[in-house]
Amino acid sequence: MKFKMLRWAFCLLFASTNFGSADNWPHWRGPSQNGASSEENLISEWSKDGKNLLWEANFVSRSTPVVISNHVYVLGRTGKDITEQEHIACFHVQTGEKVWEHKFNVFHTTIPFNRVGWASPAGDPETGNIYVHGVQGMFYCFNAEGEILWSHSLTEEFGRISGYGGRTHTPFIDGNLVIISYLNASWGGQAATRHRYFAFDKNTGNVVWVATPSGPPKDTTYSVPVAATIHGRRLLVAGNADGSIYAMDMQTGKKVWGFKLSKRGINVSVVADGHLIYAAHSEENLDNTSMGRVVCIDGRGTGDVTRTHEVWRLDGCQVGYTSPALHQKQIYLVDNSANIHCLDAKTGEEQWIQNIGTVGKGSPVWADGKIYIPEVNGHFHILKVGPSGADVLSTVELSVEAENRAAEIYGSPAISNGRIFFATEDRIYCLGNTKTTSVTLQLTPAEVVLKPGQKQDFKLSVFGDESVNINDVAWSVKDLDASVSAGELSISPNAIGQAGTVFATLGDATTSARVRIIPPLPWTEDFESVAENKIPTHWIGATGKFFARQQGDNKILAKTLAKRGLNRSVVFLGPPTMSNYTVKIDLMGTRNKRRLPDMGLVANRYILDLQGIHQRLQVRSWSSDLRMAKQVNFKWETDVWYAMKMRVDVDLVNEEAIVLGKVWKKSDPEPNQWTIKAIDPLPNKTGSPGIYGYSAAEIYYDNLKVTRTE
Repeated sequence: MKFKMLRWAFCLLFASTNFGSADNWPHWRGPSQNGASSEENLISEWSKDGKNLLWEANFVSRSTPVVISNHVYVLGRTGKDITEQEHIACFHVQTGEKVWEHKFNVFHTTIPFNRVGWASPAGDPETGNIYVHGVQGMFYCFNAEGEILWSHSLTEEFGRISGYGGRTHTPFIDGNLVIISYLNASWGGQAATRHRYFAFDKNTGNVVWVATPSGPPKDTTYSVPVAATIHGRRLLVAGNADGSIYAMDMQTGKKVWGFKLSKRGINVSVVADGHLIYAAHSEENLDNTSMGRVVCIDGRGTGDVTRTHEVWRLDGCQVGYTSPALHQKQIYLVDNSANIHCLDAKTGEEQWIQNIGTVGKGSPVWADGKIYIPEVNGHFHILKVGPSGADVLSTVELSVEAENRAAEIYGSPAISNGRIFFATEDRIYCLGNTKTTSVTLQLTPAEVVLKPGQKQDFKLSVFGDESVNINDVAWSVKDLDASVSAGELSISPNAIGQAGTVFATLGDATTSARVRIIPPLPWTEDFESVAENKIPTHWIGATGKFFARQQGDNKILAKTLAKRGLNRSVVFLGPPTMSNYTVKIDLMGTRNKRRLPDMGLVANRYILDLQGIHQRLQVRSWSSDLRMAKQVNFKWETDVWYAMKMRVDVDLVNEEAIVLGKVWKKSDPEPNQWTIKAIDPLPNKTGSPGIYGYSAAEIYYDNLKVTRTE
């Protein structure tokens, strides 16, 4: 048979991951994912002048470093004005020498520069690989030498959503999976905006599963999952943007239980101790008017877990940003006002409180009988802790001397081989038994993009009853001009742009994989064959925002005013690896009382925007900071069709991108000259073509063409 089938014992699946090595701090909350270290003989004080300061290096960051072997990795921001970028850097543990760094552009986001580099890296001790999630949605896998092994543009491929607040999720590694979560609005069953969890094969980058355990999100959040083994079952447990805590099967992403906690999204990362799950928030509670709660949940439930599964709760403790540290019988939490609370982990009884400043956003780390904890306004504290109280052993105030202000600290310390590492806005410093016998199926890759005529082999994994006959598996496809047999999918050479599903069924068990078919250029779309109120199914981010509509004798694409959410949308038409193409479209804007729309095209991660209120044409990449933006005055009329063309030429010799755009009345001949030209010295060399619209008033599009640039 051409497909592969795997059965494995759960314990073997995860046995290879060495989270417990004292030499590594691979997870932002440490080797045990609980903010605690087993190391001893650690320092109790230090100074900026050199006492116990092994090394420091210039680096601007708001996240937590990770340590693998002899390297420490940290994510941050760099540059000024037109050179502003995000970057990952690797430093040598002993010397602080920079071993390598990778800089990458910010695009398709309104996150401002001071919140770039939000997520922490994740390290894999088994392979030495490092996983990085940027604010623009780039998801990279680097090897120890800094080479990119694989990457995904989560925004363009999966419709990742980022808000102005900048909350970006840290990757999480367990066994052969690397898991990342975010809000997304994609296509088909993922069109509705939800907080979803995407599991990728850590070695290949293939999608293994996608989980949607939640309801509509209340906000963007950044809670990082943890792994817990309960009743012999490996679970992924995480706070969600709908205000709940969810447990999902680590192998398949299937929801096991959910616990409603808050009226707003959960930012705090949970901590697990066997079947006990500790969670917190600082918003209004669901069942009373007090603000904030710390709760201990019995994770042995299934379905909707209620208060009957609470072991204990503490109301009025507003821990909204930091993750707890758990060591033996105590749990340590930092509230929003920078008070450390020490609670009895079994009863929730508060043992003591210690203030360390004014703003608490960095999470504490317990090690060697001490708490290492930053405070946002540039303070780094070391406290000696016990069951009855805490003594402050050391407080160092750090500043950005060139700007005469505090060097803000948002990340947490990392402890490795006797050293403590943490980063500021200015520098980096070196200091799962519910055993089941039912059959569960899984197809990988769980999502692929293919071309007409292409073939794809899927791997079918069977979990549970090993007596099943794999020859009884039934294969089928839906919404695809394709056939499937024994796990091999064959796309018709005549297939057009489509999106559909491959199914494998065995008895009552079914699994599926999502497939998009994107033909080679040229593409043309006049919407005549698109059903009323629908969109081309393979587009990313269009569902619920754009609609095919009859207008006179023609069908057009309409972007209407949003019933809820934002009027601003980008639709991605192809894979993010595309380059050397020209996009052309007809478009028309209307008027809504005194409001006018913005409308345009996307190419190579640049936006060409015909702006209504400003009556101008603008090119940009980073919408909030306008890093390389250029605009020209362009007076245009509502209810008049215009033609727009966009092209990006990447000059590899001069290392720059030349972004060209032109707009003219559709009834007029195409002008010879480009209307606008912008040059980016930090070029976006690839990117999906797309359609842009801000529908303060309705926008209409027609006659889309994407062709190879001659």
